[in-house]
Amino acid sequence: MNIHEYQAKEILKKYGVPVLKGQVASTPDEAVKAAQAVGGGIWVVKAQVHAGGRGKGGGIKVAKTLDDVKALSAKILGMQLVTPQTGAEGKLVRKVYIEQGCDIKKEYYVAFLVDRAFGRVTMMASPEGGMDIEEVAHKTPERIFRVVIDPAVGMQPYQAREMAFKLGMGTEYINKAVKVFTALYNVFKENDCSMAEINPLITTGDGQVIPLDCKLNFDSNALFRHPDIVEYRDIGEEDPTEVEASKHELAFIKLDGNIGCLVNGAGLAMATMDIIKLSGGEPANFLDVGGGANKEKVTEAFKLILKDPNVKGILVNIFGGIMKCDIIAEGIIAATKQLGLKVPLVVRLQGTNVELGKKILQESGLNITAADDLGSAAKAVVAAVKGAK
Repeated sequence: MNIHEYQAKEILKKYGVPVLKGQVASTPDEAVKAAQAVGGGIWVVKAQVHAGGRGKGGGIKVAKTLDDVKALSAKILGMQLVTPQTGAEGKLVRKVYIEQGCDIKKEYYVAFLVDRAFGRVTMMASPEGGMDIEEVAHKTPERIFRVVIDPAVGMQPYQAREMAFKLGMGTEYINKAVKVFTALYNVFKENDCSMAEINPLITTGDGQVIPLDCKLNFDSNALFRHPDIVEYRDIGEEDPTEVEASKHELAFIKLDGNIGCLVNGAGLAMATMDIIKLSGGEPANFLDVGGGANKEKVTEAFKLILKDPNVKGILVNIFGGIMKCDIIAEGIIAATKQLGLKVPLVVRLQGTNVELGKKILQESGLNITAADDLGSAAKAVVAAVKGAK
């Protein structure tokens, strides 16, 4: 789960990290009131969307007067902000964050994440923070430093100091940087984050170390332990179909193709998408119905797939273990009849009660293509979709 910058900074403040004064606003008039409350003679108007690269997309602007705050907020609010992380469709800006300006001396990049190569939390940092950190990673990876953290003892003060020195921070900033690094690690660990990123972390002319931006992502599987974090969820930033899927405990991610996929098991779903690509098709979604699907759940899964107007065919790939093939077959038939399915449907069943499942499909009288293996199933649905064009 992702949250907005202003929400992430609320969490940082709880851990003692110094952050600049700021308030969120939904209208230009609210933005002016926020600027007045924040105070100072210069403000930054920031679009609040779940995507990075806002500055490059025109979503972050400096205002030197209250009139500027109002004009810039009016321009940013309601815009379809396109960044390298949103895709061409962009994201609708519903809120702006009005933050006080400051004297930036130097920008850095700092993040904590799980490095799967080591199986441990790793701190990554670079003295080249800011909008072009992706280019730094691509062109000069030696400018990105790493510290691997032992989970038994956590992040040690000497590791934080070592990183501050590697970043070239002056001695007047070292102790303050150590406090920020340690606090960010604690945020990551105690809130089950999948990523905690500050970009940029800045040093100021008056000797401060401050996060100018912050992005926190959380492991959705651990949210049951953090009801306070769940309250930060902004459904308006999520794909409506994915939100609907979560209500039925379906793992669904929309993609750009035209072949809908209904599979049980995340690994099998990934393999199904791969073989569709290998067969010359394009998957329209990732959809894992899980191990305990019933007829109602399968019907809801079909509804989700068919909400996408780009879907021209559907491939069902089920390996029956806990989930029996005959139950899935009944669910497929019920969904097909209820929804009046008109696109080609290819079904591959294997596992528990597979013969009974196939028999149910064959005797349904519906236009369903059965396949014995995944390769032939993928080829069949790709051919059916291309033939329907």
